Amino acid sequence: MQITSEFSCAYCGEANVLFVDMTAGEYQQYIEDCQVCCQPNTLYISVDEEAMAASVTAEPTDG
Repeated sequence: MQITSEFSCAYCGEANVLFVDMTAGEYQQYIEDCQVCCQPNTLYISVDEEAMAASVTAEPTDG
């Protein structure tokens, strides 16, 4: 099952919508490019299965 969530780009601050896979675990981390400026963001995702919600934090990706 997937839900949508939103994060602000760590580089340009623009809002980005993403799909979160609820079956991938309670805590997830991966890299996603900003839909506006194309910079890579490291995303930290915390899933609340009971509330069917996810909180997403973005940080600049080193490298």
